[in-house]
Amino acid sequence: MTIIDGKKLSDLIKTEIAAEVEKIKASGGKIPHLAAVLVGDDPASQVYVRNKVKSCEDVGFKSTLVRRPADATEEELMEVVNQLNGDEDIDGFIVQLPLPKHINEENVTLAIDPKKDVDGFHPVNFGRMALGLPSYLPATPFGIMTMLERYQVPTAGKNAVVIGRSNIVGTPMAILLSRKGSPGDCTVTLVHSRTKNMKEIVAQADIIVAAIGRPEFVTADMVKEGAVVIDVGINRIDDPSHPKGSRLVGDVAYNEVAPKCSFITPVPGGVGPMTVMSLIINTLKASRKEIYG
Repeated sequence: MTIIDGKKLSDLIKTEIAAEVEKIKASGGKIPHLAAVLVGDDPASQVYVRNKVKSCEDVGFKSTLVRRPADATEEELMEVVNQLNGDEDIDGFIVQLPLPKHINEENVTLAIDPKKDVDGFHPVNFGRMALGLPSYLPATPFGIMTMLERYQVPTAGKNAVVIGRSNIVGTPMAILLSRKGSPGDCTVTLVHSRTKNMKEIVAQADIIVAAIGRPEFVTADMVKEGAVVIDVGINRIDDPSHPKGSRLVGDVAYNEVAPKCSFITPVPGGVGPMTVMSLIINTLKASRKEIYG
């Protein structure tokens, strides 16, 4: 059984990108610049944004953090988005989700210039991805594909089951795994909360991507011997024995599932660090105008 170490891999890619940035500096080129917009004070969002800003610093990118209070209006946020769209020094930006309930996330996503949409959420980028055209891939699926590639996980002709159908992870993951190329060429089944016989379907999978948001949902009896298991979930559960009174777990019951796997990602330290790294890679692509010229 091989543990796919997202932390180790992201550190390696950071080193590679930092070397690229040094070359850009040496040649007098433009330093990539990522901006992040944070509305309100959601603790998890603050951690995510802080990690993204730190990763920018680690590789030598410029970074800008734009903060707005939780009671900021949708119009005020749209004004920020329009300013960032028009700022020629900023190559890409993200608006950290979730947003306060009074702000329509879809309206905000649609307002972002696709050329700067390094989260890969805009319908233009999503559509280009679905067609196999160059695009900014959504960060978490991109991170997973990078893990499969770097760890040389066989995917061609394999049965892959993606658990969860969100636009951020499940649906794009299913598309990417089914596309021609490596990693890819899978036969993909997408299951979700309304799926009947889910347990039986998942138990036939060569590759499982769990992104359903339920703590330790995937148990050993749902996993066949030799399966590849990618755990996207990050769930905090109560644990009186833990110093903090709680701990992080994935959507997979790791301790009972891991012995059956050929490859598995841990939580934490698996998919999470690679999601942040994918954002950095997309920003580098944006600064080079690789996707849109």
